[in-house]
Amino acid sequence: MTAERIAQIEHELHQALAPERIEVIDDSARHIGHAGARDGRGHFKVLIVAEAFRGQAPLARHRQVYAALADLMQTDIHSLNIKALTPDEWHATAA
Repeated sequence: MTAERIAQIEHELHQALAPERIEVIDDSARHIGHAGARDGRGHFKVLIVAEAFRGQAPLARHRQVYAALADLMQTDIHSLNIKALTPDEWHATAA
């Protein structure tokens, strides 16, 4: 199920934001016993690098990610840890 959820998250983000880079990590095991884990939805970390974020504040970037994943937030995702960068920001941190 985890691989399917990750694939669906990646698909939705690719469709909405055409990222240059995307990494999705299932962090659910660290939240066992947490209320959100009991309903079967997962905790995920997302790194997304997209030109769509250029000129946007972090909150606006997060809103774009949440909008892209709106349906999954109701069924599969309890929590997201989002790192949303432009390609320039990503290349600067990777250097």
